Amino acid sequence: MSKPKGKNVVFKILKLNEEEAADELERLNQPRPPVTVQTIRPNYSIISLSQVTEASLEIWRTLPAAIRQDPSLASFRQEHERLHGPDEDPLPNEDVSADDGDDSHSKEFITIKVTNPDTSADDDKTTVAVAEQSEKNGQNITTDGEGDDGNETTMGGHHEHGKLFGYIKVGTLLVVWLIFTGFLMSKHEKELTPRQLSVPEGAYRTYILPEPSLGPRIGINLKGAFLSDQQHNNTSTYLSVSLQLLYLPSNNSNMSFFPDHDAKYTENITNVWQVPIPNTLQAIDESDEITRKYVFDIGPVNHQKVTSGKAVVRMRMSTNLEADFPTKFTYDPTPMDTETGVIYAAIVLLGLYVLIIWEIVHRTFAAIIASTLAIGVLAAMNERPSMPKLISWIDVETLLLLFGMMILVAILSETGIFDYLAVYAYQVTNGKVWPLINCLCIFTAIMSSFLDNVTTVLLMTPVTIRLCEVMELNPVPVLMSMVIYSNVGGTLTPVGDPPNVIIASNSHIAKNGVNFATFTLHMAIPIFFVMITTYFQLRMKFKNINDLRFSEPQDVQEIRHEIAVWQRAAASLSSYSKDEDLVRETLLKKVNRLSRTLKKKLVTGSVPAESYKATLEEMKRKYPIRSKTLLVKSAITLAFVITFFFLHSAPDIQKLSLGWTALLGALLLLILADREDIESVISRVEWSTLLFFAALFILMEALSELGLIDWIGKQTENVILSVSEESRLAVAILIILWVSAFASAFVDNIPLTTMMVKIAIGLAENEALDLPLQPLVWALALGACLGGNGTLIGASANVVCAGVAEQHGYRFTFIEYFKVGFPVMVGSVIVSTIYLMFAHVVFTWH
Repeated sequence: MSKPKGKNVVFKILKLNEEEAADELERLNQPRPPVTVQTIRPNYSIISLSQVTEASLEIWRTLPAAIRQDPSLASFRQEHERLHGPDEDPLPNEDVSADDGDDSHSKEFITIKVTNPDTSADDDKTTVAVAEQSEKNGQNITTDGEGDDGNETTMGGHHEHGKLFGYIKVGTLLVVWLIFTGFLMSKHEKELTPRQLSVPEGAYRTYILPEPSLGPRIGINLKGAFLSDQQHNNTSTYLSVSLQLLYLPSNNSNMSFFPDHDAKYTENITNVWQVPIPNTLQAIDESDEITRKYVFDIGPVNHQKVTSGKAVVRMRMSTNLEADFPTKFTYDPTPMDTETGVIYAAIVLLGLYVLIIWEIVHRTFAAIIASTLAIGVLAAMNERPSMPKLISWIDVETLLLLFGMMILVAILSETGIFDYLAVYAYQVTNGKVWPLINCLCIFTAIMSSFLDNVTTVLLMTPVTIRLCEVMELNPVPVLMSMVIYSNVGGTLTPVGDPPNVIIASNSHIAKNGVNFATFTLHMAIPIFFVMITTYFQLRMKFKNINDLRFSEPQDVQEIRHEIAVWQRAAASLSSYSKDEDLVRETLLKKVNRLSRTLKKKLVTGSVPAESYKATLEEMKRKYPIRSKTLLVKSAITLAFVITFFFLHSAPDIQKLSLGWTALLGALLLLILADREDIESVISRVEWSTLLFFAALFILMEALSELGLIDWIGKQTENVILSVSEESRLAVAILIILWVSAFASAFVDNIPLTTMMVKIAIGLAENEALDLPLQPLVWALALGACLGGNGTLIGASANVVCAGVAEQHGYRFTFIEYFKVGFPVMVGSVIVSTIYLMFAHVVFTWH
């Protein structure tokens, strides 16, 4: 169509309402002068072109610069720039949505004018919006903004500092990518060849190391029926290992032709490493096979002798066991320097928190970047793990539990039970905010005490969100309160939280009288006081009831929430097929319409808001049980899952783990529901959350390989050993409690608890310290579980809750959670400290 002539020419008449007319404008792909849409009668609109004359531009140029730059005069500005080029004072930009388009594209502003035909010419109130069109792709995304006074709203690119930040972010991430990609490409996976050795009774067993080390450090790895260092007081039998220099004859340097006695002489170059072993052959047969590692430093001088061919390194082994002792031996010529590794591990962990705290990238992507960088650091230090080893680092049990419960919750939500429970809670509490929140949090804490708190959060988060929507509350602070109580309640029993499972399942701790009843009894008192202090802390944090409500009107917040949901749905679709592309375009069209509605509400507030403050009867009618048959099937499945969760603490009755129980429950419900559209169920699984956990598991194991976890443990042990004997119990309790609390807030509490359990047992078995084990166990359980409330990634339940909330369109950031969770964590640990000091230091309950 050629460009129309004249000042106001009609070029298209459509049978459209206002929104459909705006959608028609979105299909205009060519740059055009300002466009006007005028409704001449119901369901009919006129789209016309209007041009600004040169005379009107002359008047516009006489206005002050601040007025000329106002968005309401965008049409004048555009025509001026079209005719005379851009001025030095460009139009101000306004970031309306994250999906406005690529900022690097140049924009053309199209003005859309919609006139109400029912009003007279004198009081005609118009709505003006500004849409942006990319000259690069020719696609037009329109967002309307309507005002009673004809004001305009402008959408443009990000500010210059936003672009600069984007360039810095991409550049930094690209450098990190180049670093770990280079290391992974240049280093092979570390594979050490194991050799079977038998140390004879009353004699030495020697072995010449097959290749010289790259440095003065030599690693020796032994695998067999060894005891841990904490059990050295339980045995007097040891395997002694040391290294020697075996000097070669001057006429031949090939040791394959010379047995040991042909060497000129032998020199001991290291101290003896004593590894505790069981006293008898029967004890050896009954012991578990564990790996012991030790790094010998032969010094630069001896290393020079080896590399020059003057000598070789020989390992010598002996034992005072009255029998031969078998072991599997592995020689490591390139052991890692753990002191340097700890520094690198701290840098990687710090980088992860920088990415998450300032939301530079999504937390899942941040975990993937950090875990890959940690593996790259291991590769740079000649410790690149093999793929089977990487897979073994992932806690498949936890992922199975999450996956199975997500499937259950996805199908259960289709019954409408979550909406129904929300309305029921509204009825029970008479619509009062704090009684409702207290009821919700206490119920969550009780459920978390007997179920895994991840399972509890998966079940309670949809109910909480629905309840908040009914109450016109912001779900974010209520969800944070709920997940805090979930972690507190999970501390009560041995099956409530993964750290407790690790502690209670330790055989040495179980032999010292820590069973289900004892554990629950000793945890009940401090948890009772912690729940009280947590309640008052949360009441003080949200003492203003408006802090629990949205900062914007409810209708505006609902549209924002709906836009986020539709955008996530559109982003989840690709363009691999025509059908997917068609659905994706339809979803984006819906997003555009919602964006226009949102702009109307923000500008005028004239659109009536839907209120959730209806009568209880109306809410019951609005949120009924949608499928009673499916609800019965879901109840049967949940009864199976919950029953076997309870029986998990009795392994003699059933042998299923938590992960297998959840997976079998999900399969059972899929069978009973007889779903053909399995894709719709699978699509509601929080894959980003599962991927985040997998990356986090690999990251924590990599940091452990770099020595960070052991370093924390050694520093803790050294502080306890440095104080006087009468103060050691109090100091040990304080150190274990606070270190485990703060460490578990920033690193995964599963490897941390595994390490701290060894420290607690070692301190209790050290005869010189004479410390009881049980107070240390209680301190560790309280610290590891309550510390998870400190940060958003401190506990698995926190991450799961954030993922489910984001799926529903509500997102809370690391900082938002930190402001609430960290003070609660500190208060909880203070209460636990007071209890432990009185119970075990003053009154010696143990």
